[in-house]
Amino acid sequence: MNAFSHVPVLMDEAVSYLNPLPGKTYLDGTFGGGGYARRILEAARCQVYAIDRDPAAVERGAAMAGAFAGRLRIFEGRISEILVILGQAGVAALDGAVFDLGVSSYQIDDPARGFSFRQDGPLDMRMGRAEKTAAELVNSMGESELADIFFQLGEEKASRRVAAAIVARRGLKKFETTSDLAGVIRSVVRPDKSGIDPATRTFQALRIAVNDELTEIEAALAQAASLLAPGGRLVVVSFHSLEDRIVKTFFAKAAGRTANASRHAPVKEDLRAAPQFKLLTSRPVTPGATESAKNPRARSAKLRAMERIFVP
Repeated sequence: MNAFSHVPVLMDEAVSYLNPLPGKTYLDGTFGGGGYARRILEAARCQVYAIDRDPAAVERGAAMAGAFAGRLRIFEGRISEILVILGQAGVAALDGAVFDLGVSSYQIDDPARGFSFRQDGPLDMRMGRAEKTAAELVNSMGESELADIFFQLGEEKASRRVAAAIVARRGLKKFETTSDLAGVIRSVVRPDKSGIDPATRTFQALRIAVNDELTEIEAALAQAASLLAPGGRLVVVSFHSLEDRIVKTFFAKAAGRTANASRHAPVKEDLRAAPQFKLLTSRPVTPGATESAKNPRARSAKLRAMERIFVP
């Protein structure tokens, strides 16, 4: 696979909402193939700091960083470490930040990374260096714990059947490959009307668990928002309901869109702090028909954006 061969989902929309300006400082929190970072740097003579937990992504970005004459710096690390990474780089404020959540095309298309059930490979699923592999999880966790992960992180209705089948099979032989696990899942989960592979939800759940993705997202949103200067924008593209729910809730709270008390309750002084952000997207932006047709992975994508308000 050639570096930078994949075009990120909703890239035009994401960069438009970010609105890069000359002399400003931006964060690409999920560098991946560098698509967003490149477009931001081409849109304005600005500075971009990029983070990716995948050492392969950082290595791919080296040539790109050299092409932009010091305007791009790439760091290996988690998005939950934004304050530490940028602090060590001397960055105290941002004029914008963008996140393209979930697994990258580079990771899912490489059988050796073990993310996909469509190609046989080691049952790995690690985005970075330090996590336990998916094989370690399915070969060691208790049946009820596995079922909870499949249900909560994959929204798999047959989670208990899948967990029971995994535990029964590993008693005979440990899981080592993606095709091995996918075969066991397919033996107990029937295809549904959606047409997706029966292994899809369980593989999603394992990937999220291996990389602690939801906790990472919550930390990243809070830290990036805390660094935004007045007028600074936060743009996030998510790919499944669990991610989008976190983003939607965080944005609503930041913009003061929390639910009001009942009108029948006793009148009390409103002690809520004035909102620090305004929503730029009242509803999520989704890919058009053309993009969805070209890239099936784009179909579930949702973009949300907000801006820090100027405080007198």
